[in-house]
Amino acid sequence: MHVTTLQRRTGIALWRQVADQIRQSVLNGMVANERLPAEAELATRFGVNRHTVRAAIAALEKEGILRAEQGRGTFLNESKRLRYPIGHRTRFSSGLQSQAQTRSGKLLSSRTLPAPPRVSAALSLLAQTPVIELSTVSTADGMPISAASSWFDAARFATIADQYAETGSITASLARLGIDDYTRKSTAVEAQHASSEDLDLLALSPGAIVLLTRSVDVDSNGLPIQYGESRFAADRVELFIDNAR
Repeated sequence: MHVTTLQRRTGIALWRQVADQIRQSVLNGMVANERLPAEAELATRFGVNRHTVRAAIAALEKEGILRAEQGRGTFLNESKRLRYPIGHRTRFSSGLQSQAQTRSGKLLSSRTLPAPPRVSAALSLLAQTPVIELSTVSTADGMPISAASSWFDAARFATIADQYAETGSITASLARLGIDDYTRKSTAVEAQHASSEDLDLLALSPGAIVLLTRSVDVDSNGLPIQYGESRFAADRVELFIDNAR
C-alpha cells in the first residue's frame, strides 16, 4: 500500500485522508480478501494514532469496502466494480444489463423552475425558460449506484416526471413522449467528495468519492433534450468511455 504524507491544518480530518488513501489503494489493484496491515502498523505508516486509523477503517466497513474478522484482522471485501459505458448511446439499464440482474430508477422529487444559466446553456434555451428538474437514484441488484439531477424543457416534456415515476427509466419516459432514440452529445467527468445528501442516497460514509458526470443528450435532429448531472459511487462504478458507434 503506497502512502503519501497527510496534510495537516487543511480542514480535512486525518481519518478521512487515511480512508481516502486506503480507497485509492483498492482502486489501484488491491486483491479481494487481501489483509490490511495491522492498525499499529498503519498508524506508523501514516504518522497518526490508532484511533485515527480505527475511524478510517470503520468508515470503509460501513461502505462495505472492508470487513473485520475477530482475531484475524481487516480484509478487503470481494466485490466487483460495475463498468458503466459512456458512448454515443448511453443508457443506464442496457449499459449494465450483463453485469446486474436487476436495474431500476426511483424518482425522489420533481419541480418546475426557471432554467439556471448552466441548464439553459446546455439545452440551448433562452434564459429563465421553464424547465422540469428530476432528482433520481438508480440501483443495480439493490445497491445504489448513482444519484442524478436531470433537466428538461417544460414546454416539450410537460409530463416527464409522471412518466419517470411509472417507468423508472429516462429512455422509456422519453419514448412515451415521442423520442424513440437519442444520443449523447457530450460528457464531462470529475471526481469529488460526496455531499451529505449523496452520502445518504448512495449509502456512503463521510469522505467517500463520487464521480460526477455532466452530460447533454440530443434527439435525432440534434436538438438538446436532457441535461444531467449524475454522481456515481466511485468504489462501485468504473466509467468506461466507449467511442464505438
